[in-house]
Amino acid sequence: MKKLLFGFLSAFLLISCNDGDIITEELDFEDTFLACGELVFYKIKEDPAESLSLQITSEELSLADLLIQTDGVLETTEEEFSINGTTNTFNYRRYNTTPTDFFCNDVPSSDITITHDEESTTGTATVYIALIEDDNDGIEADLEDINGNGDLTDDDTDGDGLPNYLDEDDDGDNVLTRLEIDTEDEDGDDDPTTNALDTDIDGIPDYLDTDDDNDGVATIDEENDSQDEDPSNDFTSTNPAITVADFLNAEVANTVLATAYKDHDIQQTFEVTVEITSLELPSNVTFDYLDFGTLEDDSLIDERTVEIPF
Repeated sequence: MKKLLFGFLSAFLLISCNDGDIITEELDFEDTFLACGELVFYKIKEDPAESLSLQITSEELSLADLLIQTDGVLETTEEEFSINGTTNTFNYRRYNTTPTDFFCNDVPSSDITITHDEESTTGTATVYIALIEDDNDGIEADLEDINGNGDLTDDDTDGDGLPNYLDEDDDGDNVLTRLEIDTEDEDGDDDPTTNALDTDIDGIPDYLDTDDDNDGVATIDEENDSQDEDPSNDFTSTNPAITVADFLNAEVANTVLATAYKDHDIQQTFEVTVEITSLELPSNVTFDYLDFGTLEDDSLIDERTVEIPF
């Protein structure tokens, strides 16, 4: 994981160039940035052809300081860099054409010419890193606050130690939550929990119900002898009109006791943002606060697997 994050950090330090709350209209950039090279953040735009860039050369980021983890969750961390015009520099530039690949090539294209260059010798750049985790179960995290107290960490329907917003099987029946909710948004409210499946019509949606068909056999125990921790693929009815798995068929109550819980996959997205304060350009333009933006990099998405003791 640390090796992976080092690559992320190196990348973001190369690409950033976002203007955020810029004072002049011509410096209106997107709210994301890129990274390449050694500690270079940049962003560019086409009309007019401009760039913002931050290059840090005075020191290296310390992963030991940035990657503070508590129970597997990375807390938001930050690192400050002083912009001094010698080792850490910030530039606003204009070009004769869009500076595509200008920052990521050792030898920039000869077709690209810098027509205006302003470099700041004062300011502070702060790099923030946060870890956002999600179970990708089809339910937005804020909708998994079952008790409605605003704290997502104390909602654990199946008591397996994973709060529902990180649990891809909220009721612990080995049937994934995303298979038991209104994924088609049939009621049109963009809330998969309001029209979730409720096979036995007991008022408890299937994704929170440990016996979905109310046949007296727990869903997790309605498997056949394959024991693959997946009741959704077990069909034993001889009636061709019945096309649902045993755990949804009240007429079938075969019992094969489960021996394990399905391993849980949790998506991790590492969010890197940069803010700059007290920035001054030679043209007497001053930025008390500049939101440089969020690093745009698909490689910042990872995954961790949790084994649930049976």
